[in-house]
Amino acid sequence: MGFQTRLQNPFFHPFLFAFQIFQWLTSIVFSPTPPTPSSRLGRPKVAIIGAGITGVSAAAHCIGHGFDVVLFEAGTKKNLGGIWSKVNTTSSLQIHSAMFRFHPSVQWDRGYPDRQQILSQVRHLWETYGLDTKTKFETRVEKVYKDAQGRWVINNTANGHFDGVIAAIGTCGDPKMPHIEGIEHFHNPVHHSSQLTGVDVEGKTMIVIGGGASAVEALEYAFEEGAKKVYILSRSDKWIIPRNPIVDILLSLNIWGQETVFSWIPERLLKRFFYRDLRDIAPDSKGIFTDTPMVNSDIMDKLRSGAAEWVRCDIDSFHETGVIVNKRDKGVPKGGPGHRVDISGDLLVMATGYKRPALDFLPQDSFQEPYGPPNWYLQTFPTQHPSISCINCTYISAIGTVGNWHVGIYTRILLMFLIDPLTRPSTFWMERWIDMTRILKGFAPTGAFDFFTYLELIWWFAFCVAFNPFRWKWAFFVFFGLGIVLPKRIVEEENRIRNGMGLQQGADKPDVGRMF
Repeated sequence: MGFQTRLQNPFFHPFLFAFQIFQWLTSIVFSPTPPTPSSRLGRPKVAIIGAGITGVSAAAHCIGHGFDVVLFEAGTKKNLGGIWSKVNTTSSLQIHSAMFRFHPSVQWDRGYPDRQQILSQVRHLWETYGLDTKTKFETRVEKVYKDAQGRWVINNTANGHFDGVIAAIGTCGDPKMPHIEGIEHFHNPVHHSSQLTGVDVEGKTMIVIGGGASAVEALEYAFEEGAKKVYILSRSDKWIIPRNPIVDILLSLNIWGQETVFSWIPERLLKRFFYRDLRDIAPDSKGIFTDTPMVNSDIMDKLRSGAAEWVRCDIDSFHETGVIVNKRDKGVPKGGPGHRVDISGDLLVMATGYKRPALDFLPQDSFQEPYGPPNWYLQTFPTQHPSISCINCTYISAIGTVGNWHVGIYTRILLMFLIDPLTRPSTFWMERWIDMTRILKGFAPTGAFDFFTYLELIWWFAFCVAFNPFRWKWAFFVFFGLGIVLPKRIVEEENRIRNGMGLQQGADKPDVGRMF
């Protein structure tokens, strides 16, 4: 694929130019070849639920490797791109785009692309791989079940039969607007942080309730549109890390995916060189490897200039033009003693995040304790069903694991399981991997799968392939998307040998683990 964006001048923007060349080479080497109109796609056939970034990327990988798909999207065509189709027009990527390469063909022309460019890349991918003819919009998935032959059915047989299922519904559904007692006494406008486009905030004071990524989204809009002042009302302190690719990548290289005896080093460096005079709002009671941090540098500048103010508090009551809060000192727990402060504002913004989409359309045995989500094999495969992968919709907190290379790796692991029965894990072995991970992270302050980093994710993939010798032939394909012809031919020969030995029974059922 050629350049989709304007090539930067290497003398004025050397790093961005080098990044664009890297993207161009990556696209040439690693992008699966888009099918021609006359291409005949084979099995396994995969149902993909959700047409957001993950769903479109997974579908493009399947199609590019010659396997048929159907995309099911509950929304209309304008919802292509998932959560990015719903956020404010001023919203942009918080992590560097080098860590947001959800498909090898994606080409960014800046470090932190905005909503418009992200959606344009998704649409380009969707069209390039012919997914416009493979997508069923306004089709909400209510149930996934097997027919008499063990094939997957989505809602009903009119939608076809499938060998595998990818759930790509994400973690952000409808905006969450919890009722706060007394909020009806506030007579000025109230909005959700994702629904600010078109709201006039110029010269006005904005009160933001909540922290995290939703608060960053509100801040971006406020200062892009000329707000006078922003108050951020947060019940606890949040880790904030700079918009710096080196810092973000280094933090994601914690292979243990948890707090360690060395975690104080990045925490102290952040407080000294990033927070500096704002150390008072840096958390002391929780480590950086326990929750997803806010990624933003502008917020620190706005706090220092006085354009924004971080208020550690509990909400006491509302009145016509503002909020009365119990402002607490650092270290005082939620609900602890403080002093009352009256904060007036022209509008109230609820930075309260989104409702998590439910996976209850999956078979009920996918949720058997103690192996329910996120405690699944590689965090995405239900232990009863190796032919189902729930990519990017089971995690709780992480660093560096949004829409990156792992989307393709997870998709290719599923394809490997569907094609090669001797790579397909049984329930017993999937549960043992989960137990092993729990032991390795037994001292983590969070659950074993409640927080992870990108390097830990790569370790999971490496162990998955290395553990079973029958998966070794698939390694190059799983990690790089190259060389699928050789392992497929080996599988064909293995099938002939098993047929001759009378061992083929059940191997054609892609949801039955055959690995010994």
